[in-house]
Amino acid sequence: MKNVLVAALCALFLSATHASPEPSKEWRFNVYLDDTEIGYHHFRVEDDGEHRFIATDAQFNVKFLFFSVYQYQHQNREIWNDGCLQGLESRTDDNGETFRVDAKQREGTFIVESHSQKARIAGCVKSFAYWDPSFLTADKLLNAQTGEHLNVAVQDLGPDQIVVRGNTVPARHYRLSARDLTIDLWYSPQREWLALESRTDGGALRYLIQ
Repeated sequence: MKNVLVAALCALFLSATHASPEPSKEWRFNVYLDDTEIGYHHFRVEDDGEHRFIATDAQFNVKFLFFSVYQYQHQNREIWNDGCLQGLESRTDDNGETFRVDAKQREGTFIVESHSQKARIAGCVKSFAYWDPSFLTADKLLNAQTGEHLNVAVQDLGPDQIVVRGNTVPARHYRLSARDLTIDLWYSPQREWLALESRTDGGALRYLIQ
């Protein structure tokens, strides 16, 4: 059965592409496991003055002795309005384990379907929207891969310096914790997202902007 949200998302993306008065924004990150490059994660944001349309695409491939030992693919599409999610659709292949999330705002309730589960969330729902630092004020965030609505805590670790495109630049450092996740994020003084790091069982997963 054709997914209605897919059609709506496609139509809205096309509308934003042709009608948006603002240029799109993109964040293109090379992804490393410790010091080894393993793939990419790209984010694109369109804004038509009323809605924001977000497309994210990720692909990782971890190799050992020329053999792939871990592969990851993720695609996510979101619609936002006034700082709240209106729709989300994601598909993920996490080393052979597949995840699907379809969610939509209906009459004040955000309905999330993932695998055989269905949840209803009242109020304004936000995802892990790293591209918009205002998401750091939320106390709960929707995991776009699993559909879980997680309690989160954020620490402002203060001023820092990081290397971006070969240059050392000032940044603000934040740490986000959610259940078994710990994610470090860096933003420029202009609040542009610059980098991400998270510890995994295999090492440090690092996002470095292209």
